[in-house]
Amino acid sequence: MEEQIGKHVVDCAVQIHRELGPGLLESVYEVTLAHSLGQRGLRVERQVPVSFVHRGITFDEGFRADLIVERRVIVELKCVERLNNAHRKQLLTYLRLTDLKLGYLLNFGESLMKRGICRVVNRLPDQR
Repeated sequence: MEEQIGKHVVDCAVQIHRELGPGLLESVYEVTLAHSLGQRGLRVERQVPVSFVHRGITFDEGFRADLIVERRVIVELKCVERLNNAHRKQLLTYLRLTDLKLGYLLNFGESLMKRGICRVVNRLPDQR
């Protein structure tokens, strides 16, 4: 299921990047990506506050996920010159805290979208 969702995420991201180009605000890409995925019949939540418990302390809003698709895949959007390891580690932490298995970092700042796609896996067999 996660892999099918991921294919839709990548397809929509590439299409949006072709249409709009790089460099707009992240929120523009977030709205358009959520809309495109919704048109494909997927349930998408935006700016989802994620709570978690650590050592008995509840953090009601430890972070906000840009998009969660079908409650299975986290999508984090960036509009930067290049993704770095801190972005990847952050998404992996989000996946671990939510116990989800697959996430995508999408950097709409790249001149070619395929260079701005990073797939992050948490305990999911890597089946590219």
